[in-house]
Amino acid sequence: MKKLTLAALIIAGFAAQAQAQSNVTIYGIADAGFVAERGGANGSVNKVTSGVGSATRLGFKGTEDLGNGLSALFTIESGVKIDTGEQDTAGYFAQRQAFVGLKSKDLGQVTLGRQYTMLYNALSQVADPFGAGYAGSAKNLFPTKDFLTRLPNSIVYNSPVFNGFSVDLLAGLGEQAGSNKAGGQFGIGVNYSNGPLNVRLVYDDKNNTTAPTSVPPVAGVYKTRAKNTLLAANYDFGVAKAYFAYEKDKGTNSAPLPVANAYGYAVAPKPSTDSAEWLLGVGVPLAGGNLVASYISKDDKQFNQDAQQYAIGYLYPMSKRTTLYSSVAKIKNKNGAGYTVGNNTEPGSGDKAFNLGIRHAF
Repeated sequence: MKKLTLAALIIAGFAAQAQAQSNVTIYGIADAGFVAERGGANGSVNKVTSGVGSATRLGFKGTEDLGNGLSALFTIESGVKIDTGEQDTAGYFAQRQAFVGLKSKDLGQVTLGRQYTMLYNALSQVADPFGAGYAGSAKNLFPTKDFLTRLPNSIVYNSPVFNGFSVDLLAGLGEQAGSNKAGGQFGIGVNYSNGPLNVRLVYDDKNNTTAPTSVPPVAGVYKTRAKNTLLAANYDFGVAKAYFAYEKDKGTNSAPLPVANAYGYAVAPKPSTDSAEWLLGVGVPLAGGNLVASYISKDDKQFNQDAQQYAIGYLYPMSKRTTLYSSVAKIKNKNGAGYTVGNNTEPGSGDKAFNLGIRHAF
């Protein structure tokens, strides 16, 4: 019995030491709401949907102290549809985030894997009062599809903060046989945060081409690029928080359409290769919650298929983890534009939408 007691104490000691050096956290969000959509080719659409405000997810993250100000870190995050229990993307467990890396107090952080782009982080974390969710999501008009949101096979560097300034760098490897350039992506972000002011300037450059199959390669095969530049800012006045964003999109795939032809036009809308968006928003503390509103304008310089979105919502925290929400938005499409009012996880089916739901973080 004494030997067993001693063994138990030794094991407990090792466990305590391991816990002091490293930790793993299980976290997630459960979000579901009622969504009513109007104005599209499918007519009136009423549904219970997952991830209206924030995508429902289950994640694991951890750090290990390696000493001398250096630590290892990882994140593995999977999306779930809480209304049906399915995976967000069939066949992928960690389609949201999956990366591992090192962090130094003095030199910054380097991570490798599937990661968010700085472009999406600036839009969702700084520019949009709706946080890229609910009916008023900036994703309805700002381009965020596919590689503009998350990038596989990527290397990201985040610098330390110096007097409020920091820099982010992203390199995405195309990993196409026969070419080290095709499909590659590069991003840089300059950030400033000081008290009530937050500003981010981001540039993202994507090589659209695929590896050439001809030998020798066709001249100019690497000249098709998507270039996105975004300025995002917010300022907290105390009685209200103001939001602003302006983005320029140049080149093929710089502004892919969220939905191909939601309105059943005889001539389907085309994605522009020369466009711009700007956003003005506000968040106002009200009755224990937060009233948010935004106006977004889309300027299509190629086809003149412009659009404007008006949105308002109310977020009421019942606790630090649980929030009730309601939002409504409308898009005015011009000259055959086909933009829709979606939410955080769905692109939507029409030009009007209403949300009512609950979000719980754990």
